[in-house]
Amino acid sequence: MTIPMEYRQASADFDAFMVELRDEAGLATTNQTYTLLQAVLQVFRRRLSLSEAIAFAAVLPPVLRAIFVSDWDPEEPRKEFESREAMTRETRELRRDHNFSTETAIADVAKVLRRHVDGGTFERALASLPPAGRDFWAP
Repeated sequence: MTIPMEYRQASADFDAFMVELRDEAGLATTNQTYTLLQAVLQVFRRRLSLSEAIAFAAVLPPVLRAIFVSDWDPEEPRKEFESREAMTRETRELRRDHNFSTETAIADVAKVLRRHVDGGTFERALASLPPAGRDFWAP
């Protein structure tokens, strides 16, 4: 079997994603953008069951999938979905002194992410989540 294209293209696709997200968020560098992205994914992950998180990760491009599961403590207490404002504040807690997350961090990631996933597969994964989980990814 040949190497699946999603793995062969993973680095180039991730670089394109990061540049788009950097521009969408109005950040200066992709290093700043990485912290924003990682924080948004962690905030979302904390609110999912293990099975929900695995199902969601499965629809992400390979590098985003790896970021989503990296540094994961599956024993961490599960949080409830809160207001967008409260969860945005939480995104700013990751590497607090080096975090440039914007007021629109979650919406920015949602908007760009939707351009980099299969729309139907992504929507089916979201449909299996509670309404607040689906709402999280509204741009």
